[in-house]
Amino acid sequence: MSRARLQDQEDWQTAVASETGSGCLSFYVLPPLAALLIAGFVAFIALKSPLSPSALPINNATMVLQESAAPIVPDASSAGGVTPIWGAPDGNAPAASGALSPIFTKEIQHWGNDIVRWANAAGVDPNLAATVMQIESCGDPRATSRSGATSLFQVMPFHFKFGENPYDPETNAQRGLNYLSRSLQAGGGNARLALAGYNGGIGVIARSEWGWPSETKRYVLYGAPIYEDARSGVTSSASLTEWYQKYGAGLCRQAAQRLGIP
Repeated sequence: MSRARLQDQEDWQTAVASETGSGCLSFYVLPPLAALLIAGFVAFIALKSPLSPSALPINNATMVLQESAAPIVPDASSAGGVTPIWGAPDGNAPAASGALSPIFTKEIQHWGNDIVRWANAAGVDPNLAATVMQIESCGDPRATSRSGATSLFQVMPFHFKFGENPYDPETNAQRGLNYLSRSLQAGGGNARLALAGYNGGIGVIARSEWGWPSETKRYVLYGAPIYEDARSGVTSSASLTEWYQKYGAGLCRQAAQRLGIP
């Protein structure tokens, strides 16, 4: 690459006009000229000096907005938190309650205080825990499925630690509701997905609903509306009644006998 040519030195020079005259100013010209010079100097100093904050104009509207603005509250999702859908009907998280929804059968109500305590310890809505127990065992602590799931929450054997009694209600509830809590988190707080994950394994949550096992689809078909009825404050549930008539009558009758409930 060739080097750039330099401009001739003459191009950088500025022509200077010659002055004519005696070389001294008239006496009468000096006062006005001095005044102009002084005024120009003062203006120059004023322009160069920074304005103090007190000299800046005040925007009253801006001040009002700044004073009345509410503090910024970080969104839960920005902190990695999850906003569940299982809050109370007004959108707030459910408060600890001493009683479950009245829609559940008498066998579930028998465990009411325990369910609230267990659910609060696991960080899930007691009515969601009650929905799971209703469908899984109807409150029979000795219920056992053909696949080996046991007791109140029908927990599979591999969820227990060595030496634990899977039929102990406290142990069974702890293991079952911990898994429900994990399923709820995997589903982004969506109770419907949490129910699917509890029945079919957390892995099904990431799959399309069309690919869910038929048992899981049926589980959610009844479980989701039962739970919605429970959290909405109604006193009866058509979905729970239908489930009971189709699948739960014998299960609940066995649970009542086991618990000594007439």
